[in-house]
Amino acid sequence: MDPRTFRAFQELARQEAGIFLRPGKAALVRARLARRVRELNVAGEEAYLEVLRGDRDEVTRFLDAISTSFTRFFREPDHFDLVAEAVAAARAAGQERFRFWCAGCASGEEPYTLAMVLAPLLAGCDWKILATDLSTPALARATAGVYSDDEIEPVPPLIRQRGLERAAPAPDGRPRWSVAAALRERISFARLNLAARPYPMRGPFDAVLCRNVMIYFDQDMRAGVVAEVERLLAPGGLLLVGHSETLSGSPTRLRSIRPSVYQQAGGDQ
Repeated sequence: MDPRTFRAFQELARQEAGIFLRPGKAALVRARLARRVRELNVAGEEAYLEVLRGDRDEVTRFLDAISTSFTRFFREPDHFDLVAEAVAAARAAGQERFRFWCAGCASGEEPYTLAMVLAPLLAGCDWKILATDLSTPALARATAGVYSDDEIEPVPPLIRQRGLERAAPAPDGRPRWSVAAALRERISFARLNLAARPYPMRGPFDAVLCRNVMIYFDQDMRAGVVAEVERLLAPGGLLLVGHSETLSGSPTRLRSIRPSVYQQAGGDQ
């Protein structure tokens, strides 16, 4: 891919979704777009750019292709322990309505993990999880809620017993598991472009998990996301980012209570 074409893809990704395609990623972008180039039977990346300039649906497919959607059950598990502690404290104080947001949920393991951890604590409460992502294929997988033996391996046995059910085998005969219906009904999946602000939901959220997402954004984009999360968090609400992430450089009133964890004003921690 020649530098001029790569710069055009960089600018399109930034304008449409705030995604920063770093220099040196031309080969990766070319590999991820190769399937669409073949399917559309166009001459190459430059011809594909012309398609993108006149087809909004194809822009969505472009963003799907370049998006990174890696996740796993109980990734960075201390975060789920921290949310559980905050929820238990809020329940002890009399709170009965809880809302949570997983921003950048990928194929669904994060919100399902959160639901597995919170369900025993929130029996009898009004609680819901909003799970959003940019990628339509990832959201399709998340909504289906079906995973392989390898994918559920991080789920502790006791949680697995109450949170997962045997599903129909894969076409190759390998066993699969489905998230229990009682947990699935607590989660709403939706496509959301974090670059399209203000966000449509009203909140307030007791916790927002936006983990390993902002590493793909430039500083201006990160600042915009943080400002929107701050607007949507309840007093004392938590923002959890990836262990390798920080809000350094993003103007915010959220206070750091430990690495990768921030809190809205009004909390007791």
